[in-house]
Amino acid sequence: MSRVRLLFALGAAAAWMVIPLAAQHSYGPADIEDGGKLFRTNCVSCHGPEGTLVDGVDLGHGKFRRASTEDGVIRIIQDGIPGTAMPPNNFSDFQAGTILAYLRSVASSGRTALPNGDAARGKAIFEGNGGCTGCHRIYGVGSRVGPDLSDIGALRRVAEIELSILDPNAEVLAQNRYYRVTTKSGETITGRLLNEDSFSIQILDTKERLLSLQRTDLRTAGFLSESPMPSYRDKLSKAERDDVITYLASLKGF
Repeated sequence: MSRVRLLFALGAAAAWMVIPLAAQHSYGPADIEDGGKLFRTNCVSCHGPEGTLVDGVDLGHGKFRRASTEDGVIRIIQDGIPGTAMPPNNFSDFQAGTILAYLRSVASSGRTALPNGDAARGKAIFEGNGGCTGCHRIYGVGSRVGPDLSDIGALRRVAEIELSILDPNAEVLAQNRYYRVTTKSGETITGRLLNEDSFSIQILDTKERLLSLQRTDLRTAGFLSESPMPSYRDKLSKAERDDVITYLASLKGF
């Protein structure tokens, strides 16, 4: 599924098939949450935050091609389709099943409606007193330290955008985790990990400096588990948050 359309994977020549939503396996809340993380990390850029981005395909409601059972879809997720854009993926049966379970949970909860906000006001808050451009970049404007949000509305559900604003530590995707090193001289450097090998580490630090550090000069190095982003629960009013969420949800990329 990794960033390719399941439309190709399941075959354009086959007739539509709707797979019954009754799960063949049982998944608990924690399993479904893990499936959501896998989906957001590997699949969302092509399928959209609710699995409906490909025209005529609804992953949560079981609309697929070239599969008539849930196990058949799991095989396609794992093995891909030779000669198409769908590559194999290193998911276990259980992991692939949790992705489908997550999408079913999204579909059964109903599509998330936008808050009654104003995108223009939200943009002004984002670029102004919200201070968001100090970390984030949108359409070439802002910092490169945090994730680029130019297409965040195409990648995240409204509820997920809101949760990130209220509780940034609720979920930190692997690609968005900050990296911290401590040198043998005692200096601490935090930022985005760009590259590493057996001898060196390249980091874009919080001042947007590109640094190359030799491992022999470091005392510690590793990813941080928490997000550097503060919660805006008490920093913005409910109306202001609704404006920002509406603005971010409108961003679909270039």
